[in-house]
Amino acid sequence: MRKHLFFLLAAVLVCMPLAAQKKYSVYAVGFYNQENLFDYTHDEGKNDYEFTPGGSYKWNEMKYTHKLHNMSRVLSEMGTDVLPNVGCAVIGLSEVENAHVMEDLVAQPSLSGRGYKYIHIEGPDHRGVDCALLYNPQLFTVFDSKLVPYVYDLPKDSARATRGFLTVSGTLAGEHVTFIVCHLPSRGAGSYYRESGGRQVKALKDSLLADDPQVKVIVMGDMNDDPTDKSMHECLSAKGEISKVGAGDMYSPWYNMLVKEGTGTLQYQGKWNLFDQIILSPGLLNLNGQKDFSSLKYWKSQIFRRDYLFQEAGKHKGNTKRTTAGGVWLDGYSDHLPVVTYLVKEQ
Repeated sequence: MRKHLFFLLAAVLVCMPLAAQKKYSVYAVGFYNQENLFDYTHDEGKNDYEFTPGGSYKWNEMKYTHKLHNMSRVLSEMGTDVLPNVGCAVIGLSEVENAHVMEDLVAQPSLSGRGYKYIHIEGPDHRGVDCALLYNPQLFTVFDSKLVPYVYDLPKDSARATRGFLTVSGTLAGEHVTFIVCHLPSRGAGSYYRESGGRQVKALKDSLLADDPQVKVIVMGDMNDDPTDKSMHECLSAKGEISKVGAGDMYSPWYNMLVKEGTGTLQYQGKWNLFDQIILSPGLLNLNGQKDFSSLKYWKSQIFRRDYLFQEAGKHKGNTKRTTAGGVWLDGYSDHLPVVTYLVKEQ
């Protein structure tokens, strides 16, 4: 065990062109929408019948087994562009059904060798989809987790329920870091509900900083909105430039990826959207032109791409390769691409 831990810690040490003759520990943080990671049995009280053998997806053990294999492959490769032997320290997930699928996911051969653990708290969503957090316990130590509910504030919505905000606190690189994993209401629900979600996440982030001004907060998730939309840019106050981040703001590296590079994490009618985001509190940033990496700081972000994540032929060539499309099982992955953010700390 000690030998394995030494190898793991040595693997995150890399030389980077940040300063001459210095070494840095690098930590990868990811997020990936699992697109309906359901098992094939009914959960009492949930509207999950379409993911049963008699449902519309004809979901069965074989399809479920393939889904687990495919998703674990992607999760195991996230972060390996920089950390080939380590991958991500932490990965937020959305659209997982229950603890059973999380147990099966971490048991997959591509993940089990790294010893990933998970945090999942059953939520109130009527379909049964929740957020979860995968983490490598040799890199991230958990000491608290809770599910903060999404609150509907209109009387007409009193009977509605959706995914809450999975909030997990712990230590990463010896520092207090809290992750908030989100899956905001769908596009069909209307922008008001995502804007409300942005305000609720900001209030949660502010309360965490009020409790501990030194905590570093990372908000991640499928926002069902672009970084340019009001829910993110105004309500959560996620700025696209580090120079514009104030004490109450956050930083979104994805804003300029969408605006200037024209790329994203999912496509709709041939156009890229960037709904999958990892957003950082000011404590993770070098503000005012500083280059101080004596504590954990942001380095760079990427949209994770592999050729196998895209359809190679047909009228949808170039689109993400989904598990099912148009009623046809494709044995694919997700309609979303994963995202990864790299943090560094000087050794």
